[in-house]
Amino acid sequence: MQRIRLRYTKRGRLRFTSHRDFQRAFERALRRSEVPMAYSAGFTPHPKVSYANAAPTGTGSEAEFLEIALTEARDPEVLRGLLDASMPEGLDIIDAVEARTSGLAERLTASVWEMRLDGVEPEDVRTAVAAFNDAEAVEVQRKAKNGIRTFDARAAVADLRVVDVPADRPVERPCAILRLVVRHVTPAVRPDDVLSGLRAVADLAPPVPAAVTRLAQGLFDEESGTVTDPLAPDREAAPTAHPAVAGAAVATAPEGAGSA
Repeated sequence: MQRIRLRYTKRGRLRFTSHRDFQRAFERALRRSEVPMAYSAGFTPHPKVSYANAAPTGTGSEAEFLEIALTEARDPEVLRGLLDASMPEGLDIIDAVEARTSGLAERLTASVWEMRLDGVEPEDVRTAVAAFNDAEAVEVQRKAKNGIRTFDARAAVADLRVVDVPADRPVERPCAILRLVVRHVTPAVRPDDVLSGLRAVADLAPPVPAAVTRLAQGLFDEESGTVTDPLAPDREAAPTAHPAVAGAAVATAPEGAGSA
């Protein structure tokens, strides 16, 4: 059995796609692409697909991950292309590797998020960020199934800062962009919890909802403060062709095969 790990996005209007909606779209893509899926046992077999730490509905993402199990080996990049062509635009399959290591979920220990705050002066946001970073704890509340839950939003935030608005994103009114690195803890601290924390410490209240996008997700490096690619260990574990074998392959390639 071969296992393939995929990275996909939620862009534009498709950020409002729920996790269940994505599952249905992805399973349709598997059927259209005639992927030789492995299925679970029992009276109602399901394709073996494992999803890891999906982003909340309404947030965009450049770094969602899942793993599929196949009964026949396939080239990961060819498979990625087939699946991407069968998915709606905005739910894009952008990376694929063969799983050669264990514990993908265990390597998703932090996320890098971007929040765009329209209608807010950047200097006001910098003041709120400084107050948040200086606080030992920032208690926020969130409605849960069992009532209102109070927890500390500060401890999970490894980095929080205001960044410049990119030149390719012209704005007609005040706008601030926050970049934050949040550890995956229990209870989970989401970007909107951090925004609630900024309101608690500095009364920062954007006039419109923040546009939130997950930029990266992976293992948090405490020394550098960065979030690393969770698929990198699988790429590094991939066998490399012996030089002699590679040379022979080049020598026997059809004439003109490398031209575009």
